[in-house]
Amino acid sequence: MYSPGDVTITRTAVIVRMAEDGHNFDVPARYYRPEPAIGSGDWTMPLPSLVWAHRGYSTMKHKFELAAVAMFSIAAWGTANSQSDSADLAQQLTNPIADLITVPIQMNFDNDIGPLDEGNKIQTNVQPVIPFKMGPDWNVITRTILPVISQDDIVPGAGSQFGLGDTSVSLFFSPTAVSQSGIIWGAGPIFVLPTATDRLLGADKWAAGPAALALTMRGQWTLGILANHVWSFAGDSDRDDISNTFLQPFVAYTTPTAWTFSAQTESTYNWKTERWSVPVNVAAAKLVMFGRLPVSLQAGVGYWVDAPQSGADGVRYRLQANIVLPR
Repeated sequence: MYSPGDVTITRTAVIVRMAEDGHNFDVPARYYRPEPAIGSGDWTMPLPSLVWAHRGYSTMKHKFELAAVAMFSIAAWGTANSQSDSADLAQQLTNPIADLITVPIQMNFDNDIGPLDEGNKIQTNVQPVIPFKMGPDWNVITRTILPVISQDDIVPGAGSQFGLGDTSVSLFFSPTAVSQSGIIWGAGPIFVLPTATDRLLGADKWAAGPAALALTMRGQWTLGILANHVWSFAGDSDRDDISNTFLQPFVAYTTPTAWTFSAQTESTYNWKTERWSVPVNVAAAKLVMFGRLPVSLQAGVGYWVDAPQSGADGVRYRLQANIVLPR
């Protein structure tokens, strides 16, 4: 067994050390603010049990755990804005079509994938959200998801793959004013582009369909649902056609100290195979300030309630940094 390591915060880096194998994970010091009480010296705190590891763990999972520790070490040193301003912004970030320019970077770890349940995958979704004004009464919000995928042993005998997956682009047309009932909504098209750099990372199909979202904010609560359906209309004729429905109901609660606790499913129904994929996720996020840059740091865990025979199984993990950019 690996013995617990340390997180060392110096003037130049946050360094995560695993005591036996010597792996380091360095983060530039400009991303944290030293605590005044520490003075100019370095200091070390115990590494949480999250990164206690056994030799049986895969290298991919090891790297994911190190990233988790590094992210929350950084979060601990982010400066705080005024609580009211931070809480308001934190709740705005629970609205997928808020009038904000954001760049969520979301890392998901899944395992027990493939017909032999020996595969694992880390998928990092870069998801820029950019709103545009369309006159005084309407916005159009673009939501792009560009997946970067690293996977091992999902297809027996195929080994590992790393590269881009297929990109999705959604356009939501949304009124600037909230309805009298308090509903915020948007609707428009979604497109799936065959940008995968490896045959095993994408579907080799062009697809499109409708997308819609509705939510309401009641006090510190946000409740809503995002849905879309895509059909393939072009691409490699040797690959399976696409007809998928996606449903994402979500609920979030934001505290006055800018913590957000959320739960959601990201369910997909494949009409061709007549099978569901249903992960249920819960997460905690904290809004922090790096200088004048607001960033929401999130960690979550989920469970696959249902999945195809070759799909992921069991527990999944998620890390996310949601960067808010100035207009």
